[in-house]
Amino acid sequence: MMVVVTYDVNTETSAGRRRLRLVAKICMRYGQRVQNSVFECSVTPSDYLTLKHDLAAIVDEKYDSLRYYNLGSRYSSKIEQYGRCRHVPVDGVMML
Repeated sequence: MMVVVTYDVNTETSAGRRRLRLVAKICMRYGQRVQNSVFECSVTPSDYLTLKHDLAAIVDEKYDSLRYYNLGSRYSSKIEQYGRCRHVPVDGVMML
């Protein structure tokens, strides 16, 4: 299933900047960055629970926010792109 993860982490302190780096690092394990604080993650239901648990352990809910958009398994018709594309299609063939 495709899940879009967005986040806003307060970076006014060094602890906030560290949280921001950790959130991005965890998101990169599960998906690919499509905008600065937006990741598209193709995950199993169990990976989705783990992702949410790992991120919740890092963010400070007084200052930061996380949003999850579950697009399901038939997500391709739900995504429209305009402008510069920063990602590789998840279900396409990748050539290096």
